[in-house]
Amino acid sequence: MFSSLFKRDDTFYTLLEASAAEARNCAILLKDVMTHMGADTSSQLDAIHQSRRKHKRLTQEVTERLCKTFITPLDREDIEHLSSALHKIPKTVEKIAERLALCPVQYANDIVSRQINLLDLGTVEVVNMVGALRKKAGMEHIQDMQDRLQHIEGDGDKMLMDLLRQLYNGKADPIEVLILKDLYELLERAIDRCRDAGNVVFQVVLKYS
Repeated sequence: MFSSLFKRDDTFYTLLEASAAEARNCAILLKDVMTHMGADTSSQLDAIHQSRRKHKRLTQEVTERLCKTFITPLDREDIEHLSSALHKIPKTVEKIAERLALCPVQYANDIVSRQINLLDLGTVEVVNMVGALRKKAGMEHIQDMQDRLQHIEGDGDKMLMDLLRQLYNGKADPIEVLILKDLYELLERAIDRCRDAGNVVFQVVLKYS
């Protein structure tokens, strides 16, 4: 029993990597929801719900292992912080998918698709950054990924302001404004969640460099 308490548990890397991969999977599934708008999206939504439940189990396992493990490969608070940041990505994506399923197909414009693509790119960087922790990647490599993630988030912010400017010009139907504003802001929030997870990884690597 005591030997297991004091043994360094690298399982945390595996759990965090699986968590990042599941967040990426949700982003991929969201693109599928967008493709099927105007038709029956129940199977696509169910796939996202299942992915989200799997992600919740991973988050719970991280918490449980932290309670049982004495020596961890990273500081306990860093593991908790990163696990929490990753948890918020699929949680937000699930909300977006539910909104898309309700959204009239005529509002599913190219701009929404572009935001979803930015989210997809953001999750790619998150997966790579979390994977770099186990590999003890150098600061320069982490910085490059972080810069790309910040650029994606910046593009998302600019896109959101352009979209809101179009909605607020007084020419859009009020119902369209309500629907798209909610959708745009959720998508921008999901991209921000990716940036937040990347920030945690960057800070962890900076601490140990």
